[in-house]
Amino acid sequence: MEILSISIDKEALTRLKGIQKRLGFKSRSKMLQSAILSMLKDYEALEALRGNVESIFVLTYRESEKNHVSDIFHRFEDTIKSELHQHHHGKGVSILSIDASADRTREFFRILRGSKCVYSVTYAITEQRITE
Repeated sequence: MEILSISIDKEALTRLKGIQKRLGFKSRSKMLQSAILSMLKDYEALEALRGNVESIFVLTYRESEKNHVSDIFHRFEDTIKSELHQHHHGKGVSILSIDASADRTREFFRILRGSKCVYSVTYAITEQRITE
């Protein structure tokens, strides 16, 4: 097994310790291993998509950056079937129903994930249609 070192600020470490305790992990190492394996599984599932995909995206972002997020949405307006969003305590939350090719779905996820104003992005695949 390889050993990785990471740097983390005190506030994040305090939050991490709280999560570790609430989730019952015996060590931070076990908790971080679990988080990394979960991320890898999600990434691999996204990469394995083929054909046309219907999915739900949920994202949170800084309300002050809603124009930036809106610009991203406009780039993918051909894929967004519906959108529900709300602003609360300086954060925006959007729930999007997406219908797109697997490549376009991955592209949308990567752009959102790479945006500095987006706090979190999660997705669920509701249908995958593979045409041959």
